[in-house]
Amino acid sequence: MAKEKAQARREHLEKMRAEQRRKQRRSALLMWGTGGLIIVVLVGVVGFYLVKQARETSLDAVTSARYEGGQHVWTKVSYKETPPVGGQHHNNWQQCAIYDKPIHSEHAVHSLEHGAIWITYRPDLPKAQLDALTQVASSTGQQDYMLMSPFPDLPSPIVVSSWGHQLKLTDANDPKLGAFIKKYQNGPDTPELGATCGGEAAVTTTADQAPLPPEPTGQQQAPMETTSPAPSESQQ
Repeated sequence: MAKEKAQARREHLEKMRAEQRRKQRRSALLMWGTGGLIIVVLVGVVGFYLVKQARETSLDAVTSARYEGGQHVWTKVSYKETPPVGGQHHNNWQQCAIYDKPIHSEHAVHSLEHGAIWITYRPDLPKAQLDALTQVASSTGQQDYMLMSPFPDLPSPIVVSSWGHQLKLTDANDPKLGAFIKKYQNGPDTPELGATCGGEAAVTTTADQAPLPPEPTGQQQAPMETTSPAPSESQQ
């Protein structure tokens, strides 16, 4: 009887140990399965976010034109783009700042030559949109090379330009605006990279305050080469 009881106890203990091992295996499988699922979900979420961000900040719609720098004049100039992105320009550049009236394109183009970004908008742009643009233009680290002014008869409610590059926008909160500034402000195509956008030679007046002499007959500078659209960020 003693042997039978001992044998029964051993069998019972073995069954308990086997059951414990099964529970441990199930727990381990559940843990690894849950962890794997979490990883898959996280990878999916991150991937979706990156794809969404890349799409929202894509600069595929940027148009580009190639111009030589250093073409200074004292008179008005006829430009191909609205607003212009390069070509002949006034000897004096526009002081980088936010203006509530139109400025001369001839001065603004000179500022682009120095690496500035020029945000232009239709005069009837809603106040909320204008406030959003102002916030972008006055952001720390950007305002030293930033122009902003109204521009009549724009092809889009908002147009942002640098030397040789331009992007049309319909919403001031479009992430493409920040992406454009990041890429093209003081970008590699800047003819006079490092030149100031201020100083004593800078013009601070608006177009209505200081008219320019008319353009001489036959004076018009065409771009050397035009490409549209520019390569996207992923192609750079």
